[in-house]
Amino acid sequence: MMIDRQPSVPVGTAEANGGVSTAGTAVVISQSAATNASQAETERPVVFFDGVCGLCNRFVDFVLRRDPKGLFLFSPLQGETAARRLDTADIADLKTVVVFDGDRAYRKSAAVIRVLGRLGGFWRAAAGLMWIVPRPIRDLGYSWIANNRYAIFGKKETCRLPTAEERSRFLP
Repeated sequence: MMIDRQPSVPVGTAEANGGVSTAGTAVVISQSAATNASQAETERPVVFFDGVCGLCNRFVDFVLRRDPKGLFLFSPLQGETAARRLDTADIADLKTVVVFDGDRAYRKSAAVIRVLGRLGGFWRAAAGLMWIVPRPIRDLGYSWIANNRYAIFGKKETCRLPTAEERSRFLP
């Protein structure tokens, strides 16, 4: 098991907003559908990503190809699930990937490393090596890429639309 040098924020914590969560709530159409979606969200890791970012979409494609068992769920930071589950600061600043895994939230480099570690095999070993690098240095590199990602990898006009095969893995 990999341990981060800084504790991750427990799910539901509103640290970025003075302890007060200002996330909105989504309209629920069907109670059973909401229950199933809610159970899936809490039982499986959810990767929140910038839906219009070329690099972020490539990261999602990378994970989808290497996760044939369907462990990960995905949701754009611009979507309903993000509005319901994330702090306002996470949604307003589209420069970070956020991963909820169990009762923990991982951000920036910790989120990427967490995903790689959960993919297993070679990627777990690579993630283990990345954890050795101190978090401030990892996040410095992450922030540089995040600040330049649109210029390097492009920006789309709309959020990524999943294929028919991928739809069950994406949350609104």
